[in-house]
Amino acid sequence: MDKVFNRLRNLDAYPKVNEDFYSRTLAGGVVTVVSAAVMLFLFFSELNLYLYTVTESTLLVDTSRGDTLHINFDVTFPAVRCSILSLDAMDISGEQHLDIRHNIVKKRIDANGNVVEERKDGIGAPKIERPLQKHGGRLGHDEKYCGSCFGAEESDEHCCNSCEEVREAYRKKGWALTNMDLIDQCQREGYVQRVKDEEGEGCNIQGSLEVNKVAGNFHFATGKSFLQSAIFLADLLALQDNHYNISHRINKLSFGHHFPGLVNPLDGVKWVQGPTHGMYQYFIKVVPTIYTDIRGRVIHSNQYSVTEHFKSSELGVAVPGVFFFYDISPIKVKLPNFASKLHIMLMSFLLPLTGLEVCVFLL
Repeated sequence: MDKVFNRLRNLDAYPKVNEDFYSRTLAGGVVTVVSAAVMLFLFFSELNLYLYTVTESTLLVDTSRGDTLHINFDVTFPAVRCSILSLDAMDISGEQHLDIRHNIVKKRIDANGNVVEERKDGIGAPKIERPLQKHGGRLGHDEKYCGSCFGAEESDEHCCNSCEEVREAYRKKGWALTNMDLIDQCQREGYVQRVKDEEGEGCNIQGSLEVNKVAGNFHFATGKSFLQSAIFLADLLALQDNHYNISHRINKLSFGHHFPGLVNPLDGVKWVQGPTHGMYQYFIKVVPTIYTDIRGRVIHSNQYSVTEHFKSSELGVAVPGVFFFYDISPIKVKLPNFASKLHIMLMSFLLPLTGLEVCVFLL
């Protein structure tokens, strides 16, 4: 302890000075250490205050026209298999995209959430080169093969050379395709077996959409969608029932590019379906946002708010699926990221100087 006290005495910055000598005391060493700690704390707190950047927002009227809206998503359905899950998008301008496959990746997952298979092509299979002919019998080398549409032909020359084309023909007629085992094209492509192999699996679907910057919706539905008499319907395929468990987890949902401080309220949201079946709806208000960082780099993005609603099939027609209805706010938010106080002080001091004086100052 004597050594510790001696060291503290040596730290005394304010010794008592007599005529020929000065003496350091223990109390003086303690005061010196406490004073140094307080000064360091005040120095770093003030430095942190000066380096802190302040972000302020400005509200403007969004006058942009003809722009597009970029949507990024990553959604997991633990109880819906990939072969019956489709993505559709439509907006109030009348543009519709059914069974979207571009920039979409589907991952088959087992009951434990492990990835079984990852594929980019989505639902369906490639067209077979030599499909079954429509009326049977042998064809010569010069004759053309034409697959049957199984009663859904629009004309005598209408051919369905793949399982997908048969299903499309049935959708245009407004018929339900209830027995896939009897469709030769589906058997040859292995579609029925593939659906059976995915029994009990879930699906993770992720990707991006580029849509018009107007109000609209995109949705993940069970079965492929189509329009009949301007009404949205779903083609409930064979080997399916009307009671789907649409429990889901939204890993990511954003509109546009990420910028510092952006919070997407649906990221990480999970919903578990109860005993009733139906559709789950998200009503999203998209707010255009312009973010400018400290270096002047401009990022055009969007923020959004959301409300949720579950529509039970017991109350009427409710296509099983998850629907995202979005609307664009007419107000745009501008977020300039202002420099720190220290940066402002330096710039205000340097700007009046000449180039030579700036170099001298920096040196």
